[in-house]
Amino acid sequence: MLRYPVILKKDSNDTLLVTAPDFPELVTFGENKAEALARAVDALATVIQGRISDREKIPKPSKAKRGQFYVNFSTLIAAKLALYDLMIKTETRKADLARKLGVHAPQIDRLLDLDHDSRLDQIDSAVRALGKELEIRIVEAA
Repeated sequence: MLRYPVILKKDSNDTLLVTAPDFPELVTFGENKAEALARAVDALATVIQGRISDREKIPKPSKAKRGQFYVNFSTLIAAKLALYDLMIKTETRKADLARKLGVHAPQIDRLLDLDHDSRLDQIDSAVRALGKELEIRIVEAA
């Protein structure tokens, strides 16, 4: 699971303002803690998707400090972001990966779309095409 810290702070209009230390551009709000955290998930996914569109690096999650909460992403999104990170590190363009996999470019777009329910085996194939292996492990719950 991928977990990014967020900060909830009382705003002047009795809502909770949400920011993220790893993503300065993220700002959202909620009427209460549950709503603020739910909106934080959507806002963070939007910010990350924007960075993917702009071919910018996605920072690794920092550790939450006292008073901060975590926003959790699914294993599927974690795998998509790991693939994207690998593409950045290896300077692999989407067109290059599409050629290596023998697929059309829109299929690579879907692999990197956080809202698309890609199959894990497709992400695994893409990672292998770049000379790496996708590994999944089970750890203690936080």
